[in-house]
Amino acid sequence: MQISKDMFQPVAKGTDRGEVIVRPSMTYWQDAWRRLKKNKLAMFGLVALIVLAVLSIFGPIFSHYDYATQNYDIKNLSPSSEHWFGTDDFGRDLWVRVWWGTRISLAIGIVAALLDLIFGVLYGGISAYYGGRVDDVMQRIIEIIYSIPFLLISILLIVVIGPGFKTIVIAYAITGWVPMARLVRGQVLTLKEQEYVLAARTLGASGARIILKHLVPNALGLIIVQITFIVPSAIFTEAFLSFIGLGIRVPLASLGALLSDGASAIRLYPHRIIFPTIVFSLILMSFNLLGDGLRDALDPKMRK
Repeated sequence: MQISKDMFQPVAKGTDRGEVIVRPSMTYWQDAWRRLKKNKLAMFGLVALIVLAVLSIFGPIFSHYDYATQNYDIKNLSPSSEHWFGTDDFGRDLWVRVWWGTRISLAIGIVAALLDLIFGVLYGGISAYYGGRVDDVMQRIIEIIYSIPFLLISILLIVVIGPGFKTIVIAYAITGWVPMARLVRGQVLTLKEQEYVLAARTLGASGARIILKHLVPNALGLIIVQITFIVPSAIFTEAFLSFIGLGIRVPLASLGALLSDGASAIRLYPHRIIFPTIVFSLILMSFNLLGDGLRDALDPKMRK
C-alpha cells in the first residue's frame, strides 16, 4: 500500500492546548486507592475483612443463645436450622461462640497494631533522627528486648497475672513493637537526609515536629503495609497461646480456644473445628492479600 500526502490532514498550529492536563489531577492517596481497586485479590481481602468484622459485631444478635450458657441436653449437635454451626460439648451455640471469638481475636490484632503505631513508630523515628550515641543506646535496648522469647514472657505473666486478654496484650506490648521500630528506623535514616528535612531544620523546627510532621507521614505507606501483616501475626500468636491453654479464659471464646476445643473432638464432631478454621483462615488470608495489594498500591515505583 502506497502512502500519500492525501491520507493526512495538517493540524492547525496553536498554543491554546499546550498547558492542558490530559490526566486528572490526583493526590497520592487517591492514586493509591485507584490502583488498589484494580487489584481484585486485595479488594476481595478488604471486603472479606469488612464482612467478618460486621459478623463479629452483629452475628450473635441473630441467635437467641448466649456464648456462655451451657445446656447439656443439646451438646455436640450437628449444624441445623436451630444451631447454624452446631453446639459444643457443653451445649453452647457455636455460631455465637465463633463470632465472639472472632471479635476477641480481631480486638487483639487491633490493639497490637495500635501498640506498634505508638511505641514502634515513635521509638524507631527518634532513634534514627537523632542518631549517634542516642541511636546506639536505643538499639542496644531493642536487642535486649528482642532476645527475650515471647513465649517465656507470656508464661511469666500468666503465672503473675493469670491467663486472659490483658496478659496477651501486655506480653505483646513488651516485645511486639520491636520489628516496627526497626523498620521505621531504616526508613527514617533514608528520609532524614532529604531536602525538605534540611529546610525544616533551617526554619527552626524542633526535632519532635520534624519527626511527627515530616518523617513519619512520608513513611506512612510502609507503616500501613506493615500493620496489615502485624494484625494477622498477633491473631496467630493469640491462637497459638489459646491452643496450648495459655490464652483466653473460659467461658470467653477466641478462635484459638475454639480450635483447641475442636481439635480434641475432630473425629467424632468435626463441625466443632471446621467453622472456626474457616473463619481463622479467612482472616489471615484476607489480611495477607490486602497487605500485598497495599504494598503495590503505595509503592511509587509501581505507578503506571
